[in-house]
Amino acid sequence: MKKGFSEYFLPTVLIGFGFFTMGLMDPLYDTYVPFFLRRYIASNAAVGALMTADNILQLVLIPIVAVWSDRTRTRIGRRMPFIIVMLPVSAVLFGLIPPLAAVSLAALIAIIFFFNIFKTSVRGPVVALMPDTIPADFRSEANGIINMMGGIGLIVSTLLLARLINVQAADGTGFDAPGSLPFGIAGVCVAAAALVLLCFVREKPGAEKPTEGRLPLAASIKAVFSGDAKNGAGRILVSLFCWFLAYEGAKPFLGLYMVEFVGADEGSAALAQGAAGISGVILAIPSGYLAHKIGRKRFIRICLAVLSLILAAIPLSSLAGGKLALGPRLSIFLALMFLYGIFWIGVVVNSFPMLWQMADYSTMGIYTGLYYTFSQSAAILAPPLTGAVIDIGGYPGLFVFGALAMSAAWFVMGGVRTGEPGDV
Repeated sequence: MKKGFSEYFLPTVLIGFGFFTMGLMDPLYDTYVPFFLRRYIASNAAVGALMTADNILQLVLIPIVAVWSDRTRTRIGRRMPFIIVMLPVSAVLFGLIPPLAAVSLAALIAIIFFFNIFKTSVRGPVVALMPDTIPADFRSEANGIINMMGGIGLIVSTLLLARLINVQAADGTGFDAPGSLPFGIAGVCVAAAALVLLCFVREKPGAEKPTEGRLPLAASIKAVFSGDAKNGAGRILVSLFCWFLAYEGAKPFLGLYMVEFVGADEGSAALAQGAAGISGVILAIPSGYLAHKIGRKRFIRICLAVLSLILAAIPLSSLAGGKLALGPRLSIFLALMFLYGIFWIGVVVNSFPMLWQMADYSTMGIYTGLYYTFSQSAAILAPPLTGAVIDIGGYPGLFVFGALAMSAAWFVMGGVRTGEPGDV
């Protein structure tokens, strides 16, 4: 462990339980809610449009709640009040998705709407908790650890809980509706993680001037795009918009691709995310250290270039393996997703620290919020767009689209001039 960061290792792991909850819920939601919707809706484009509900809410709520938490002062901190209320409510609502999906389309849409309000509102404070606590120069290493925790949640979700999707509990248990068991277990785990955060994480007050602790929203946004920040923040935000077009465009359809194109069963639908999650867990911490050594911008651009090649290779491998049995076809695709996870985690781990490097204590939340403003703008646009691409040209077009978006992100990222460790 690099001397200087070791004292922050355990606090970072504890903060990582917030990311663990995201890794636990998001893959189940992204993989199986489209299946629930397909019970009532045939069009992939329509399913993709409904899957943007959480992204629309994130576009609006995350910046607002993140800035709200910037300006909050309580005995337990400025982020924790949001976390201890909204995360347990999210856990309960998440467990109710499959039972209400069995009732009607209206009930399903209602529950995912209310679930996403609470899950979305808590995301900004959870993410901003780490840079509040960890010094700027160590945030790549710390972000590697918390993304590893998120990856562990993803592995538990995709490789363990997803295998229970077709297991039906005894009537009267509350888990007897199809798909309820993994969602219910995940909800219990999320509530337990919220308890860990409450009991063991203590927010540290930042060094702020008396006049900078509660900047108005407009002033906070102006601060992001003024001074030295204009040489890096804007380009990073545009670049991440491009790479999230690729990532968010594929997420809702990977499970359907596994079942309808590769030929896997529904219980295996989440394996693609699981394969990427495993490699992400393995490489999350090394990615932070390596980027600190060779430069965050350089490391991110290397990762984006390789991601473009991997996404372009998936439809080619599908065509080449079309006459193979299910086992080899599935193995080739999962191997490519494993490689995808290696380089995707390198982008995720180091992009947030680049933005946080440009922030101070008073603007940490707004930088966090703007990250989600741009990423969720891409997430709103991408699913209906890629759904339409699939409807017109088939599943291979999904990955061609992703390769082009990653290439665009690589190009834009070349103009970033700040955000490295030691920059002020």
